[in-house]
Amino acid sequence: MSNKIPVYIEMHNKMRHLIVSNEWKSGSKIPSERTLADEFNVSRMTARQAVSSLVEEGLLERKRGSGTFVSAEKVREKLSGIPSFTETIERLGKRPSSKLVSYYTKRASESEAEKLEINQDQTVLVMERIRYADDEPICFEVATLPMTIISEFSKEQLTQHLYRTLSDNGFEVERAEQTISATLASEKVADLLQVKRESPILRLRQVSYTNENKPFEYVRAQYVGSRYEFFLEANK
Repeated sequence: MSNKIPVYIEMHNKMRHLIVSNEWKSGSKIPSERTLADEFNVSRMTARQAVSSLVEEGLLERKRGSGTFVSAEKVREKLSGIPSFTETIERLGKRPSSKLVSYYTKRASESEAEKLEINQDQTVLVMERIRYADDEPICFEVATLPMTIISEFSKEQLTQHLYRTLSDNGFEVERAEQTISATLASEKVADLLQVKRESPILRLRQVSYTNENKPFEYVRAQYVGSRYEFFLEANK
C-alpha cells in the first residue's frame, strides 16, 4: 500500500483545522465545492469527497437550497451501555443481517487518528456496512479500526462477529463514548437505505474502548429516522 496520503484526506485535514481553530466559525457558510476546488487546487470530485467526509463526521451540515455550513454546537446527552444492533433487533423478534459495502485499508485521516489515539502514518481498516432488520435497511455504518489491533483477524471475523472476536482474543469491550445528532440523508445514504433524499436521519458517532481504556473502533452510523429510535433511561 502506498504511504502517500490521498488528496481528499489532505483536504479534509486542512478544512477540519479551519473548523477546529474557529477560522471557519460555528454556523457560518463555507465556500461552494467549485470554489473550494479552486482554492485547494483539486478536482470538484475531490472537493466533494472532502466535504462529504466532514458532513459524515458532523463537522459540516448541508442545508437544502442554502449550501453547506459549519455545524453549530449541539447539546450532548450521555447514554449508558454499549449498543449492539444485533441484540437490539433480536429482542424485537426480528432477524438482523448485514451487507458489506466496502472493506479496505488506508492511512488514518486526522479525525480518525485523533479518535483512535494513533499517528496519522498508521494504517486503519475501514468497513462500510448496511444493517437490516427482517431485510429492511435500518442503518448505514462506517467503522474504522487500527490495524495494530485487528491485523491477525480474518475478514469474516471482523465483519460478522467483531466484538465476539475481540473478546475471544483477550480484548474486553469496556465502554463507549457516543454522540447523537439529526441530519438529512445524502444521495448516497438515501440510495443505500432505500429512502428519499434528505429524509430525516439519526446520526450516531461512537468511539469504543477496551478494558485498558484503549480506543479500538470509531463508528459513524446513520439510522433511518422513521425506522429506528434511541431510548435513554435515567435514574435518580
